[in-house]
Amino acid sequence: MYLSIEETADFLSMPEQQVRRYVLDGRIKSVHDGEQYLINQSQFERHLEQVEDVKRQIDEWRNTPIPDDIDVKDED
Repeated sequence: MYLSIEETADFLSMPEQQVRRYVLDGRIKSVHDGEQYLINQSQFERHLEQVEDVKRQIDEWRNTPIPDDIDVKDED
């Protein structure tokens, strides 16, 4: 499914100008049909999966309890 720059900005929750800049810089792949840039939505699926995975890992880390007895030896 192809999205316009405005739709892509909404989809990614980014400012429209930033998406436009990424398209013009080549950081987001797009097709120009003569009037507007069209962006294939599927190129973001892997990125969004990775973001969700990192969020899950951070939540796991935050919810991991600190051990009650830390075996630390003072070696003075």
